[in-house]
Amino acid sequence: MIPRYARPEMTAIWSPETKFRIWYEIEAHACDAQADLGVIPRENADAVWRAKDVEFDVARIDEIEAVTKHDVIAFLTHLAEHIGSDEARFVHQGMTSSDVLDTTLNVQLVRAADILLADMDKVLDALKRRAYEHKDTVRIGRSHGIHAEPTTMGLTFARFYAEMARGKARLERARDEVATGAISGAVGTFANIDPAVEEHVCARMGLRPEPISTQVIPRDRHAMFFATLGVIASSMENIATEIRHMQRTEVLEAEEFFSPGQKGSSAMPHKRNPVLTENLTGLARLVRMAVVPAMENVTLWHERDISHSSVERGIAPDATITLDFALNRLAGVIDKLVVYPDTMLANMNKFKGLVMSQRVLLALTQVGVSREDAYRLVQRNAMKVWEQGKDFKEELLADAEVTAALSPAQIEEKFDLGYHTKNVDRIFSRVFDSNPL
Repeated sequence: MIPRYARPEMTAIWSPETKFRIWYEIEAHACDAQADLGVIPRENADAVWRAKDVEFDVARIDEIEAVTKHDVIAFLTHLAEHIGSDEARFVHQGMTSSDVLDTTLNVQLVRAADILLADMDKVLDALKRRAYEHKDTVRIGRSHGIHAEPTTMGLTFARFYAEMARGKARLERARDEVATGAISGAVGTFANIDPAVEEHVCARMGLRPEPISTQVIPRDRHAMFFATLGVIASSMENIATEIRHMQRTEVLEAEEFFSPGQKGSSAMPHKRNPVLTENLTGLARLVRMAVVPAMENVTLWHERDISHSSVERGIAPDATITLDFALNRLAGVIDKLVVYPDTMLANMNKFKGLVMSQRVLLALTQVGVSREDAYRLVQRNAMKVWEQGKDFKEELLADAEVTAALSPAQIEEKFDLGYHTKNVDRIFSRVFDSNPL
């Protein structure tokens, strides 16, 4: 991923230096286990650990790989340069390249997931704080982009909190699912290596042994992981899209923080554009690009092929680095979002009481008017508001058929805004008591 959309901690997980360090640890722990079993001399296993403080030379490994055309062999050759060829002769004993590569990938994905989970906590914390801040800030709810009925800005933040909390729970499960390692040798039969070696290495690397591998760890685990990242990205875009809508000039119920000295347009000095949430929308698309290739990686020939390898070299760093950056950006957007309660109220009242139509409809049915007739009476008065700019309540009070069924006081009562917010506390309890941060 380009540096513009990358943060150092996540990027470091995918650096060649980190990768080779993990390769080394896997090989060293495997040697320890082999020595414990009496398969290799203890002094040879100890010799491998003499390289524990070595900074592996990436350029040198690349130079060797240019000849060998094999990355793991190139690394093992470089390791032998540090500890001696005789001391290194038992390194990789009974193992195959996928033992190192697949176990390393899963270590990296687990570490990436831990960063992403911390990122999600930042988003959840910001959403929760803003939800309580605006619990009673009334705004119009919209369906199909059209005014529907009143809600609150707090409920908007709360529903996004609940969605992201589900995303975090999914990521915790995906992290657990991908946290397996395999040191099972060619085609996964343990013919040349004891299963105890796998158990030892996995314990040291923070993984569980893969119950059954072929020559690779099954890729349905990785498909689940990247699909989860895709769902989180979609939830992120859901929030970003709502903010973009609210920032539209004709809506302007909220907007991204516009810092001193910031410029919105090279041509139009008045512009204050939702650039961060537009950026998040684009980044979500990049994360989702990883999902289909990860699904296609599940199907491999027989006990293994490497059709998945080139895909994962791209999607693993790109998806995790991008989502890490995006979640941190989203947390900042939410934290600094400027909310305009007065504009929300003005927008809701733009059509003069029209949003109370369902209350009147239900009231008419409750006093004996058929639903069909009630709908007809309410709609004909509502259309006058749409088409002529009339006041909905005044039109109802002037409609003889309506007033024959409902008294003026009953009609007046149906325009009480508090009716629509009476269950906010109950909803908040459902969201935040069941999803404590």
